[in-house]
Amino acid sequence: MSQKVRVRFAPSPTGPLHIGGVRTALFNYLFAKKHGGDFLLRIEDTDQNRYVEGAEQYIIEALDWLNIPYDEGPGKEKDCGPYRQSERKDLYKQYADALIESGNAYFAFDTAEELDAHRKDHEAKGKTFIYNWHNRLKLKNSLVFSVEETQQKIANGEEYVIRFKTPEDETLYLNDIIRGGMQVETNILDDKVLFKSDGMPTYHLANIVDDHLMKITHVIRGEEWLPSLALHVLLYRAFGWNAPQFAHLPLILKPTGNGKLSKRDGDKMGFPVFPLEWKTADGDLFSGYREDGYLPEAVINMLAFLGWNPGTEQEIFSLEELVEAFELERVHKAGAKFDPEKTKWFQHQYLQKVDDAELAEEFKKFLDTKEVSTALNLTLIVSLLKERASFVSDLWEQGSFFFEAAESYDSKAAEKAFKAETPALLQHVVSILKISGDFSVENLSEKVKGWITSENIGFGKVMMPLRLALVGEMKGPDVFDILSILGKEESISRIEKAIDFMG
Repeated sequence: MSQKVRVRFAPSPTGPLHIGGVRTALFNYLFAKKHGGDFLLRIEDTDQNRYVEGAEQYIIEALDWLNIPYDEGPGKEKDCGPYRQSERKDLYKQYADALIESGNAYFAFDTAEELDAHRKDHEAKGKTFIYNWHNRLKLKNSLVFSVEETQQKIANGEEYVIRFKTPEDETLYLNDIIRGGMQVETNILDDKVLFKSDGMPTYHLANIVDDHLMKITHVIRGEEWLPSLALHVLLYRAFGWNAPQFAHLPLILKPTGNGKLSKRDGDKMGFPVFPLEWKTADGDLFSGYREDGYLPEAVINMLAFLGWNPGTEQEIFSLEELVEAFELERVHKAGAKFDPEKTKWFQHQYLQKVDDAELAEEFKKFLDTKEVSTALNLTLIVSLLKERASFVSDLWEQGSFFFEAAESYDSKAAEKAFKAETPALLQHVVSILKISGDFSVENLSEKVKGWITSENIGFGKVMMPLRLALVGEMKGPDVFDILSILGKEESISRIEKAIDFMG
């Protein structure tokens, strides 16, 4: 690629960024970085009616949290700005006018009521109304009116739109990096509105003009834009510009595989579909991956596999490895089924990689929210618990007994472990602990196991009730690790409490 690769992510600020949008951003980012190119953010806010306060900031924060920040865009202005379409609106009219000049577009004065009447009339006859080559010379537009009439209507303040004049009787040969070659007959296309009566461009015009002026070389976007590809290619041709290369990403499907994953599916099915939490103006709260305790690396790895495959057995990829391995040609055409369990699997894998001291800091924050203060060695506790944890909150579920002595004992386990001879056996353990100056795991293990072996007692007769006394149920790491962390005083207190319980 001799020309510098430039790609863009161009969301509308109409609400939080759905993970489908995040995946589009990620694939653009990976492609740009792989080819030493630029990743741009453009905010497509021409539809002011749907603008949502805070949405643009949310998009930027989400990309930053996921470590896929843009190189150029709002707040990172370079020479292709401004990067919000609402701040560029004055430049679109000249391009619409240029298309009129070249005969590739025309003024249309049909009112909404008139067009609605045509639609209903067609429906009554079992047809579909399309504004294009077969009827445009029968409708109210500058292809029918003289130049003078057209100018007079505009001067009179009559409302108009500017429509693209789609060529007749042509077969368009289109190419998509993911989907390959396609053919479209221009006769089935409608003459799309490029410029609205309110003085704002439609998506189609603004998008093409901006991509050209921002020197975009590859347009990587969702499959929902595939029906617009023919028009976009025709617009590039009408302007006399080189079109970028296009790649349309597959849909992300519901976990059932039945239909597109929607914004409301997540909370219905119990998993986030947004990177960050989002609160609507009405007070509705949508959960986010960040607030649910996911690591950004796990979310990125999961998203990369929605529609892309490296062609190897490898599943765990750092961002750097993804950049290295990513190729648009390896993106599938078929929809990608979202799998919440696989996301949790990625999260588990990444939590295991987090340094124990770093994880202990996060766990400390979690304990603070529960108002649990402790002098225990959290790094050591985390190292013992993390293997079974996927989230920081799991560390609490696995190890809350370190910080709070059990109020009761698991009844099934107690029935199995607490026998008539148990109090005497535990009392002997207490006496060993009392005289142990060295409360290390090795020393405690040696002393207690030594006694059990020398007295020829079954290990289960001592170790099961001992664990139950310390934890309250049959879970947790090695008993001697628990004793060593709790310390002499707390360990003895818990064992004596169990002895009293057995009476």
